[in-house]
Amino acid sequence: MAWVDLYSSTILAVGLMGLTLLLQMIVVGVAGMKAKHRPGYPIEPDHQSFLFRATRAQANSNESIAIFILLVLFGMLSSANPSYLGNLALLTVVGRIAHMLFYYIGVGLARSMAFAVTLFGLLGMALLSMSAWLT
Repeated sequence: MAWVDLYSSTILAVGLMGLTLLLQMIVVGVAGMKAKHRPGYPIEPDHQSFLFRATRAQANSNESIAIFILLVLFGMLSSANPSYLGNLALLTVVGRIAHMLFYYIGVGLARSMAFAVTLFGLLGMALLSMSAWLT
Protein backbone atom coordinates (compact mmCIF):
# COMPACT_ATOMS: atom_id res chain seq x y z
CA MET A 1 0.00 0.00 0.00
CA ALA A 2 3.00 2.32 0.43
CA TRP A 3 3.34 2.49 -3.36
CA VAL A 4 -0.24 3.76 -3.65
CA ASP A 5 0.41 6.33 -0.93
CA LEU A 6 3.55 7.57 -2.69
CA TYR A 7 1.69 8.15 -5.94
CA SER A 8 -1.62 9.34 -4.47
CA SER A 9 -1.61 12.66 -6.36
CA THR A 10 -0.85 10.87 -9.63
CA ILE A 11 -3.70 8.44 -8.98
CA LEU A 12 -5.95 11.41 -8.16
CA ALA A 13 -4.98 12.96 -11.52
CA VAL A 14 -5.96 9.75 -13.33
CA GLY A 15 -9.35 9.80 -11.60
CA LEU A 16 -9.89 13.46 -12.41
CA MET A 17 -9.00 12.81 -16.05
CA GLY A 18 -11.56 10.01 -16.10
CA LEU A 19 -14.21 12.30 -14.63
CA THR A 20 -13.33 14.95 -17.22
CA LEU A 21 -13.84 12.45 -20.04
CA LEU A 22 -17.15 11.34 -18.51
CA LEU A 23 -18.30 14.95 -18.26
CA GLN A 24 -17.34 15.56 -21.89
CA MET A 25 -19.33 12.51 -22.97
CA ILE A 26 -22.39 13.78 -21.10
CA VAL A 27 -22.04 17.30 -22.52
CA VAL A 28 -21.80 15.97 -26.09
CA GLY A 29 -24.81 13.73 -25.53
CA VAL A 30 -26.95 16.53 -24.12
CA ALA A 31 -25.79 18.99 -26.80
CA GLY A 32 -26.63 16.43 -29.48
CA MET A 33 -30.12 15.92 -28.08
CA LYS A 34 -30.73 19.67 -27.81
CA ALA A 35 -29.58 20.14 -31.41
CA LYS A 36 -31.80 17.20 -32.47
CA HIS A 37 -28.76 15.56 -34.02
CA ARG A 38 -29.32 12.01 -35.29
CA PRO A 39 -26.78 9.63 -33.73
CA GLY A 40 -24.44 8.07 -36.25
CA TYR A 41 -24.58 10.99 -38.67
CA PRO A 42 -21.63 13.37 -39.13
CA ILE A 43 -21.63 16.67 -37.29
CA GLU A 44 -21.24 19.63 -39.60
CA PRO A 45 -17.86 21.35 -39.13
CA ASP A 46 -18.98 24.74 -37.83
CA HIS A 47 -17.12 26.49 -35.02
CA GLN A 48 -20.27 28.52 -34.35
CA SER A 49 -22.03 25.30 -33.30
CA PHE A 50 -21.68 24.28 -29.64
CA LEU A 51 -22.25 20.65 -30.61
CA PHE A 52 -19.29 20.79 -33.00
CA ARG A 53 -17.03 22.46 -30.42
CA ALA A 54 -18.05 20.01 -27.69
CA THR A 55 -17.46 17.06 -30.02
CA ARG A 56 -14.02 18.39 -31.00
CA ALA A 57 -13.08 18.96 -27.35
CA GLN A 58 -14.02 15.37 -26.57
CA ALA A 59 -12.10 14.09 -29.61
CA ASN A 60 -9.01 16.08 -28.55
CA SER A 61 -9.16 14.52 -25.09
CA ASN A 62 -9.60 11.05 -26.57
CA GLU A 63 -6.52 11.63 -28.72
CA SER A 64 -4.31 12.39 -25.72
CA ILE A 65 -5.69 10.05 -23.03
CA ALA A 66 -3.61 7.05 -24.10
CA ILE A 67 -0.43 9.14 -23.93
CA PHE A 68 -1.40 10.35 -20.45
CA ILE A 69 -2.10 6.85 -19.13
CA LEU A 70 1.07 5.38 -20.65
CA LEU A 71 3.23 8.16 -19.19
CA VAL A 72 1.61 7.77 -15.77
CA LEU A 73 2.30 4.03 -15.85
CA PHE A 74 5.84 4.54 -17.14
CA GLY A 75 6.52 7.07 -14.41
CA MET A 76 5.14 4.93 -11.62
CA LEU A 77 6.85 1.75 -12.82
CA SER A 78 10.12 3.66 -13.25
CA SER A 79 9.87 4.95 -9.68
CA ALA A 80 9.89 8.54 -10.90
CA ASN A 81 9.77 11.19 -8.18
CA PRO A 82 6.19 10.86 -6.88
CA SER A 83 5.80 14.56 -6.10
CA TYR A 84 6.98 15.73 -9.53
CA LEU A 85 5.02 13.05 -11.36
CA GLY A 86 1.85 13.91 -9.45
CA ASN A 87 2.27 17.63 -10.06
CA LEU A 88 2.90 17.11 -13.78
CA ALA A 89 -0.09 14.76 -14.05
CA LEU A 90 -2.31 17.29 -12.28
CA LEU A 91 -0.97 20.05 -14.53
CA THR A 92 -1.93 17.92 -17.52
CA VAL A 93 -5.45 17.50 -16.15
CA VAL A 94 -5.78 21.24 -15.50
CA GLY A 95 -4.63 21.91 -19.07
CA ARG A 96 -7.17 19.43 -20.44
CA ILE A 97 -10.02 20.94 -18.40
CA ALA A 98 -9.06 24.47 -19.45
CA HIS A 99 -8.81 23.34 -23.07
CA MET A 100 -12.29 21.83 -22.85
CA LEU A 101 -13.82 24.94 -21.28
CA PHE A 102 -12.17 27.33 -23.73
CA TYR A 103 -13.31 25.13 -26.62
CA TYR A 104 -16.87 25.18 -25.25
CA ILE A 105 -16.95 28.98 -25.10
CA GLY A 106 -15.06 29.41 -28.38
CA VAL A 107 -11.92 31.25 -27.26
CA GLY A 108 -9.27 29.99 -29.68
CA LEU A 109 -6.14 31.66 -28.30
CA ALA A 110 -6.87 30.59 -24.72
CA ARG A 111 -7.66 27.09 -25.99
CA SER A 112 -4.25 26.95 -27.68
CA MET A 113 -2.54 28.14 -24.49
CA ALA A 114 -4.37 25.43 -22.51
CA PHE A 115 -3.16 22.88 -25.05
CA ALA A 116 0.39 24.12 -24.47
CA VAL A 117 -0.07 23.56 -20.71
CA THR A 118 -1.26 20.02 -21.42
CA LEU A 119 1.68 19.41 -23.73
CA PHE A 120 4.12 20.77 -21.13
CA GLY A 121 2.68 18.38 -18.52
CA LEU A 122 2.94 15.38 -20.83
CA LEU A 123 6.49 16.24 -21.93
CA GLY A 124 7.49 16.77 -18.32
CA MET A 125 6.10 13.38 -17.36
CA ALA A 126 7.95 11.76 -20.26
CA LEU A 127 11.29 13.37 -19.38
CA LEU A 128 10.91 12.68 -15.67
CA SER A 129 10.04 9.03 -16.30
CA MET A 130 12.85 8.54 -18.80
CA SER A 131 15.31 10.08 -16.38
CA ALA A 132 14.14 7.76 -13.60
CA TRP A 133 14.33 4.77 -15.91
CA LEU A 134 17.90 5.52 -16.94
CA THR A 135 19.20 6.02 -13.39
